[in-house]
Amino acid sequence: MAISAQHKTVLVVDFGAQYAQLIARRVREASVYSEIVAHTVTAEEISARGVAALILSGGPKSVHVEGAPQLDPAIYELGIPILGICYGAQLMAAQTGGRVDRTGRAEYGRTELRKSASTALFDHDVAEIQSVWMSHFDAVVEVPPGFEVTGSTADAPVAMMENPEKGLYAVQFHPEVNHTPLGQRLIERFLHDICGLGADWTTTDIIAESVAAIRAQVGEGRAICGLSGGVDSAVAAALVHRAIGPQLTCVFVDTGLMRQSEGEQVVETFQRTQGIELIHVRAEDEFFDALEGITDPEDKRKTIGEKFIRIFERTTGGVTDARFLVQGTLYPDVIESGAGQAATIKSHHNVGGLPEDMELELVEPLRDLFKDEVREVGSQLGLPDEIVWRQPFPGPGLGVRIIGEVTREKVGILQHADAIVREEIRAAGLEREIWQAFAVLADIRSVGVMGDERTYARPVIIRAVTSEDAMTADWARLPHELLATMSNRIINEVDGVNRVVYDVTSKPPGTIEWE
Repeated sequence: MAISAQHKTVLVVDFGAQYAQLIARRVREASVYSEIVAHTVTAEEISARGVAALILSGGPKSVHVEGAPQLDPAIYELGIPILGICYGAQLMAAQTGGRVDRTGRAEYGRTELRKSASTALFDHDVAEIQSVWMSHFDAVVEVPPGFEVTGSTADAPVAMMENPEKGLYAVQFHPEVNHTPLGQRLIERFLHDICGLGADWTTTDIIAESVAAIRAQVGEGRAICGLSGGVDSAVAAALVHRAIGPQLTCVFVDTGLMRQSEGEQVVETFQRTQGIELIHVRAEDEFFDALEGITDPEDKRKTIGEKFIRIFERTTGGVTDARFLVQGTLYPDVIESGAGQAATIKSHHNVGGLPEDMELELVEPLRDLFKDEVREVGSQLGLPDEIVWRQPFPGPGLGVRIIGEVTREKVGILQHADAIVREEIRAAGLEREIWQAFAVLADIRSVGVMGDERTYARPVIIRAVTSEDAMTADWARLPHELLATMSNRIINEVDGVNRVVYDVTSKPPGTIEWE
């Protein structure tokens, strides 16, 4: 569902940096539409799309190593503004006649930047000395012809360089991270002042364009939407209902893998509050039977995804002429599932877990959006806060938060433990600050002592992360007292658990979900 055709597009060229997605998000925060593309994109492809500007991301490699990602040199001659960041800055220098060397003076972390008065990337009223975030070993030591050095640090004499005549700009530091306080102002200066782009990527526009696109795709046809209980499918359903009204029927397949009491809330919200036709399919037995003996996480995802679709295909409540399936696929799902030339991190239920012979045509109105944009759209559509601000939940549900085989007993244990985690996060007033907080059930047992008796029971892992868009995440520094309360309650209240541990892994190197 391409709702971006009416907007000027900024492409973020990904050279393998963990921050490429964050750059794209920062562009959207400036109310400009952005997409991420592989570094193999050609000048011809960019010209055909009428792209307004490019931002070259950082990357983990040196421009000098064999196999280092390159950019089609013809792109620099297209006459569109280009901003290079970190590796992107070094590559721009190397490909346009400058020199990049390994100087032996690496910079990692917060650094003081001295900017020149002539720079176009900072407003004139910005102080000469700025705090910026560096992460590099190589450095530009000789600028290309036509470039001017407009900023430097103690260990990077060319921390900023600009060639306004060709529209080429580069910074060695990372303006997209929060550790560069005025980084967002620099990005906005590039987009609005240098590129001349208006702020036209708004929630109101997103809804209007999505509604038009949905009507054009579906026409007079009928659509069904699979409600999972999560934010994404809920907003997708509300948006499609805004577009085609009674042509939409929602199907809530109760897999038995949802969080505690969520099934009842889904039925209440959509059937009674939103007035959307809802079919409630109780299919727990089918899912547990299908998952029996399966332990590989990818196999579990694909099994759940296929079962989900097969139930749709046979259970339409009389809507036998339904030709469209609505899904809440988000932009991060597309990226992580290896769309285009991106590397597959894991297949997502909404992207990689669908059977190839599926008979329904997909309608994906949120495919261009990040999570916070989806929440804004949901609020604009009138969905209640308890739906819009519900923490992200994977399409396969608790099936991928149970390590190993999924059984009814394990689901019951995890539902109870997970409810305690979320209750305590809410009671501590941290629900809006934490991106996700949940419990994971490990496929091991450990020895414990309860009531002077030896136990041999399962451990529960608590996972809580902070994030802006799920592309990167940091483990949440929860108060020790809160962790103690969670641990005590889970061990005392949940049968079959005798140990609680806390996951202190960020993304990357880990993912938010365990599977």
